[in-house]
Amino acid sequence: MRQDILEEIKGFEAELIEIRRDIHRHPETRFEEVRTAGIVAAKLREWGLDVAEGIGGTGVVGTLKGSRPGQRAIGLRADMDALFIQEENEFEHVSTIPGKMHACGHDGHTAMLLGAAKYLARKPDFAGTVQFIFQPAEEAGTGADAMLKDGLFDRFPVDSVYGMHNTPGLAVGQFATRPGPILAGADFWGVEFHGTGGHGGAAPHLATDVTVVLGHFLLAVHTILPRNLKPTESAALSVGHVSGGTFGSPNVMPAKAVVRGTARYFRPEAQAMIRRRLQELAETLASAHGCTASFTYDVLCPPTVNAAEKVPVANAAAAALVGEAAVGEFPMSTGGEDFAYMLQKKPGVFMRIGNGMNADGSFHNVHTPKYDFNDEALALGSAYWASLVHEELGWTQDDRA
Repeated sequence: MRQDILEEIKGFEAELIEIRRDIHRHPETRFEEVRTAGIVAAKLREWGLDVAEGIGGTGVVGTLKGSRPGQRAIGLRADMDALFIQEENEFEHVSTIPGKMHACGHDGHTAMLLGAAKYLARKPDFAGTVQFIFQPAEEAGTGADAMLKDGLFDRFPVDSVYGMHNTPGLAVGQFATRPGPILAGADFWGVEFHGTGGHGGAAPHLATDVTVVLGHFLLAVHTILPRNLKPTESAALSVGHVSGGTFGSPNVMPAKAVVRGTARYFRPEAQAMIRRRLQELAETLASAHGCTASFTYDVLCPPTVNAAEKVPVANAAAAALVGEAAVGEFPMSTGGEDFAYMLQKKPGVFMRIGNGMNADGSFHNVHTPKYDFNDEALALGSAYWASLVHEELGWTQDDRA
């Protein structure tokens, strides 16, 4: 067991809580994480790490070499960005930026990785190099790819890379992951239907009506998965935005209607089918009603696939802190995570850490206005990262005891 790591980190837990809550008060969304990145870089330099900034836009990498000789390297990644959500909490560290909040716990992820950096800088008893990767724009699904295109693993080589995400509903003190696919590929799609518009009272018969097309399309979208994929295959297809017309002019038939949504899948063949059928339905239905359709499809990130040979390493790092009984297998989810891009380049694992729940089992999930990262998980998450470094970069005799 490595309880000494956890106890050491608990000695500066108050600092991690202060950092986390400060970041929560000042949320920054995709590629705008200038203040957050500045805090990260300043702390890493304060603790003696080599620091590089501006990677992939606002990304930061801190490099720490162990005190024992070794050529291997491990990458540890945390995301920094917030979401476009109006926070509804009333605690002291509530967001001060209207329409933005840390509704997914990236403030906690950042603080946990900083905690590991501080601990390992104090006790660098490992053989090799740790790259602490602080990534922008995870919520946009483009930050990891931006860092990679900016030479992340060429400039900061690693043999393996690991990510972690908090999970409401999973008790604090529990970890979970699985070999192979753990999260889905995630894309955005959109359709603009174009017609003539017209006077809905005096002359609707003279207009080509995009609202009729829109109505048929909204129903048709939900036939795509059940009639094109096997019933046993996991995928998701949802509408998240619909707009058309002017609220103050309900007698005016709109000339344009817009619908946008998301697609989730685990196989590239499923992704291709979803894309094809969305476009076919949009264009065919539009044509049938004298309208036209403009279709867009934005690929955000591929499925997140854990390397089977690295899952025992990640599980061992967690079990060394909380015991094997508290490390479980997490089911596949159609949530998306652009850490998938890093796992396409290097073997590694995406780990889940418990964010807890209320006494009655209820909790506020991520991406909701009342969510907050649980500070009780901060020290444990930092300790997991440090334990993982010891798993990957060599054991000391004391570790084996």
